[in-house]
Amino acid sequence: MHQKKLLSQKHPLFYFLSIWEKRIRRRFSWLIDKKQYTNQRNHEKLPYRVKKHQSKLLKKLGETEMQLQHNKVDNLKIVVEQINGTLLQPGETFSFCKTVGLPTRKKGYKEGIELSFGKPKPGIGGGICQSTNLLHWLALHSPLTINERHHHSIDPFPDDGRVLPWASGAAVFYNYLDFQLTNNTEWTFQINLWLTDKLLEGEIRVSEELDFAYHVFEENHAFIKKGDDFFRSNEIWRKKIAKFRSGELIDTELIAKNYGRVMYVPKDEELKCGSSRICNYELASFHLKGDLDESQSNS
Repeated sequence: MHQKKLLSQKHPLFYFLSIWEKRIRRRFSWLIDKKQYTNQRNHEKLPYRVKKHQSKLLKKLGETEMQLQHNKVDNLKIVVEQINGTLLQPGETFSFCKTVGLPTRKKGYKEGIELSFGKPKPGIGGGICQSTNLLHWLALHSPLTINERHHHSIDPFPDDGRVLPWASGAAVFYNYLDFQLTNNTEWTFQINLWLTDKLLEGEIRVSEELDFAYHVFEENHAFIKKGDDFFRSNEIWRKKIAKFRSGELIDTELIAKNYGRVMYVPKDEELKCGSSRICNYELASFHLKGDLDESQSNS
C-alpha cells in the first residue's frame, strides 16, 4: 500500500523544523499549564509496595545490531539516575520528559534503537522507551492517573519472549511525546527504578497500605490480513479488586483499544484465518499481587 509522504519526510530541514516547532510548543505549555510537577526524590523507600515489574535488558530485535542494545543499557542507566526515588505528592504530576530532559551525547547518551516513521534506526538516546514501558505497566496497577501516554500504531518486531500484552507500553520522544502521571489521591507515591546485570526493574510504592489492587489483562487480540498487509488489534482492560474481601470485584474498565500495522509476517499459528475475517486468540493475563501513529520515538 503506497502512502503519501509527510512534508517532514521529504527533506531533513522540514523534519528538523517540525520537531523543534513541537518542542517549543511543549516548553511553552509547561510554563502555562498550571501543573505542579514533581521535584522531590527520596532514596529511603516508602513502606508499602503497590507493584513491581522487570524486563530483560538485552533482546535481539530483528536484524538490528546488538551493540545498539548494549548502548541502550547505558542510556537506561542515565534515566534511572534521574528518576529513581521520585516522590509524587497529592496533586503533583510526574513528567518523564521534564524529569529526564533532552538525551544528548554531552550527557552521555549513546546511539540506541529508535523508531522513525515506523522503521527502526540508530538514534541518540534510543531504547529509553523501555523505562516508560515499565512505568506505564506499573502505573496501570496503581490509582495514579495516566494523563499522557502514547503508543506506536506500528508493530515492528515479532513477539520474541513478550510477557506483556501488545501495545501496553508508552513511547516517548523529547519533549512532545511525553509520559505523565498525576497523583489525584490522598497518598504519597514513590517511583523506583534500578538495573541489575540482566534486568531493568521498577516499582511503585505508597505511604499507606491500599485496600485494593488491580488485575490488568488483554481481550480480543487479533492479527488481521488486509490484502498483502497485516494489522494487529487488542483491548487492555483493568479490574479493581478488594484485597481484604476475598478479591471482591469493585470495578472493571476498558483502558485502551489498540490497532496497528504489523511490519513482519505473523506465524501461521498466529494468523489462522482468511483475509476477510479477524482471527482471535487468547494471551495470558497478568495479575497484581500485593490510534496514534508516532512519527518517531526513543523506543
